[in-house]
Amino acid sequence: MHRDLRTVVRSAAAARLPFAAALAALLVVVLLGATGCSGGPNGSGGASATPRPSGSGASAEKVVDLRSRIAAFTGQLSADGGYRGPDLAQRRAVADGVRLTLDGELSSARKRLAAVGWTVRTLRDRNHGREFAELADEDAGVARKRGWGRVYVSLGGGRPRWTVQAPHPVADLHSERLAVDTLLSAPRGVLVLAGAHRDAGAGDGADVAHREDTVFDAVCDMLAGQGLPALQVHGFADDSLPGRDVVVSTGRGDAARRQAELLANALDLRGLTVCRAAREECGGLEGRTNVQGVRADALRVPFLHVEFSRSVRGGRESAEDAVGALGEVARSWTEGPAPDGPVPGASSAPVP
Repeated sequence: MHRDLRTVVRSAAAARLPFAAALAALLVVVLLGATGCSGGPNGSGGASATPRPSGSGASAEKVVDLRSRIAAFTGQLSADGGYRGPDLAQRRAVADGVRLTLDGELSSARKRLAAVGWTVRTLRDRNHGREFAELADEDAGVARKRGWGRVYVSLGGGRPRWTVQAPHPVADLHSERLAVDTLLSAPRGVLVLAGAHRDAGAGDGADVAHREDTVFDAVCDMLAGQGLPALQVHGFADDSLPGRDVVVSTGRGDAARRQAELLANALDLRGLTVCRAAREECGGLEGRTNVQGVRADALRVPFLHVEFSRSVRGGRESAEDAVGALGEVARSWTEGPAPDGPVPGASSAPVP
């Protein structure tokens, strides 16, 4: 730009232009340089964060590898890690924040979540181009101490229509990876991710699939109350059910019988050996006492409790097969009739 300035000045002098004309030419070059030298309005070659519409209340979008981002979070979890259970008001605040996000009210969600130290971040996955709201602790140190987890809500394309849940990240090794990849495989989903190893903290407080006093359960309870069906992903040791790769169960209820058969057939076609809990005993892996499944049954909302062997979760091709089958079920919910909104009777059973 400095060379351009010198050229203008010299040209003006050589042409014996009046001083005012020379000054005007100089100002034009300065103004062009202020917007053009850096390649973008923020001096970053045009690679700045993409602003969201102000009406959404969302902050600037951040482009990330969502799978790697979540793996970095769950990679810090361990059996001797921290966990501090939430009280009733805290559970309700997070559930309210997620509900507001479902409705596209990100500004209101952010205000509600601020009461418990959570926030909403907008992210775009660089590999799939999909946009998500990440609801999580604002402070990473606090997140590690209390272990409440995270929630990811699909943005764009309409209100979310289904959920995938990972209650035992790391403890059920790589189960969280299957859940994340399922979220990325189909539109309009919600991922509910526990934030502590199931053995963290005192007693069984962090075993969120079997407790009603967790952030994880409060969010899943609210989602079921909104009529959103769920895939809950677990893992079992190979020797717990020899000869089987997957257990497909509808948990306590049977509202997801059609989707259970769809999933089992999709897994069969991919070469995975399935135990169908509706027809046979599956080594106690049917998830009948799972509290999220119990709640879904009470509301007659489809719920699938899916257990994958360690070999499936740890294998590249088998894990892809698992996600492919889970994605078929998710897309059936996306493309099928929309939930009618809050389930009758849901409001009469508040977050415990």
